Amino acid sequence: MSVSQQIPLGVHLNDEATFDNFFVVPGSANALVLEAIKNLSAKHNPETFIYLWGASGLSHLLQAACHDALELGHSSQYLPLGDLAGFAPAELLEGLEHQDLLCLDGLEAVAGRSEWDEALFHFYNRIRTQGSSLLVSAHCPPRDINTTLPDLASRLAWGTTYRLDALSDLEKQHALQQRAQRRGMEMSEDVARFILNHSSREPGPLFECLEILDRRSLAEKRRLSISFVKEVLGL
Repeated sequence: MSVSQQIPLGVHLNDEATFDNFFVVPGSANALVLEAIKNLSAKHNPETFIYLWGASGLSHLLQAACHDALELGHSSQYLPLGDLAGFAPAELLEGLEHQDLLCLDGLEAVAGRSEWDEALFHFYNRIRTQGSSLLVSAHCPPRDINTTLPDLASRLAWGTTYRLDALSDLEKQHALQQRAQRRGMEMSEDVARFILNHSSREPGPLFECLEILDRRSLAEKRRLSISFVKEVLGL
């Protein structure tokens, strides 16, 4: 079986990674980023390339964009480059320019490797010719991407660049409560603050804690309280 046949079988979208599940403060810089990515996935404006960078939340938005595109009847493909770095890039990317939306997550994982730089350069050119949309994420702005190919660096700067700001602790608390509410769970501010103060403050691990609590709460038919959180999380 070829690489191109194997790859799609191992790449799955997280059902929780949706635009509705992404917490933003109305009117904030992140709200503008969210709107721009929604427009990209829905093909509501002529912009076809967005470069998104920041410390966290990137994978969520890229997967949400793919979910949204699919729901609107467009084709899309999400590629977590950190997980796919060991594959032959030319084979991996072959033909993907025909997708309506391509989401390349974690560019820093492969940038600087000559075979990847060359494959990405040619892929970008094919995307432009085809007129498909491209959403790329990295932990640094395009000018700081380590690449062996100057022409690739210039291509990365052609699109619109957005920075995704990290959430404050209060925003993380509200995000946790919002995600709990969407799961049908009632989470008080005290419980949300307790979880935030006694677990990783990164959104990913925080929401993993919520998933664990949700399963136990349903199984034992118990409400979310500080004592229940302590018991379940072993605190």
